[in-house]
Amino acid sequence: MSLQKQVMDKMKEAMKAKDKVALQALRSVKSAFLLAKTESGAQEELTEEQESKIIQKQVKQRKDSAAIFIKQNREDLAAPELAEIAVLEQFLPEALSEEKVEEVVVAVIKRLDASGMKDMGKVMGVVSKELAGQADGATISGLVKKNLI
Repeated sequence: MSLQKQVMDKMKEAMKAKDKVALQALRSVKSAFLLAKTESGAQEELTEEQESKIIQKQVKQRKDSAAIFIKQNREDLAAPELAEIAVLEQFLPEALSEEKVEEVVVAVIKRLDASGMKDMGKVMGVVSKELAGQADGATISGLVKKNLI
């Protein structure tokens, strides 16, 4: 079942349960899906990878917002953001541990025979594709830098 269908089903459940936080998060994802469909022009359906990236982007936006609110001692504003993150993360594949991500990074560096920071972009591209949805860019970037030195 596509992520769009899953989001719609969860949205119906949230409406019935009168779960305002979940409903708000799911509506924003639905809106992002519709926006992506119209941007891509004639393409009828989004691919699973595109859907996953949209949800990842929504989660990242909420994490960034929550971090800012926490830094400004606004727990009242951070709590809904964190609750929405929990709702959205159920649609993403399980995140890999940092050790697993590092294993993939080291393997890709060896496979590409990369050495030094000049090859960082090449390594980042391959690792990001292999781990799509399973690790965030900041984690990957940090591990690539660490292992390329």
